[in-house]
Amino acid sequence: MQIPVAEGLFAVNGAGVQLIGTRCCSCDTLYFPQTPGCRNPLCRDKQLEQVLLPDRGTLYSYTVQRYQPPALFAMDAWSPYALGLVDLGHGLRVMGMLDDVPLDKIAIGMALKLSLRTLTTDENGQSRVTYAFVPDTTKDHA
Repeated sequence: MQIPVAEGLFAVNGAGVQLIGTRCCSCDTLYFPQTPGCRNPLCRDKQLEQVLLPDRGTLYSYTVQRYQPPALFAMDAWSPYALGLVDLGHGLRVMGMLDDVPLDKIAIGMALKLSLRTLTTDENGQSRVTYAFVPDTTKDHA
């Protein structure tokens, strides 16, 4: 059984894993994580709807974390890891862990896709998971 690190961050469905965000019905601004109201000062309506965000993006920036993460993101097998700022398009950039790529092979502009990362597994086999980004090796990524 997989337990999300926080409710409402992502959904797992037939298409795989997708982040759950919100979009303003008036100005089309996207938000992640979800927000209760539009923060665009030029927007007049401020009504939001829940949306599933794109599952592919491009690495905009990153940093390597060489210290253990806070308790919420504690890992069974901790080692230095990268946090990336991933451009999902439509003016939205999302921060997430980068998986399945050696730290010295990470490159700005690389194509990424959304995945799940197991943080911990307890003695009952329950896994606490979060979202992460992995290299996108498909040819149709734009």
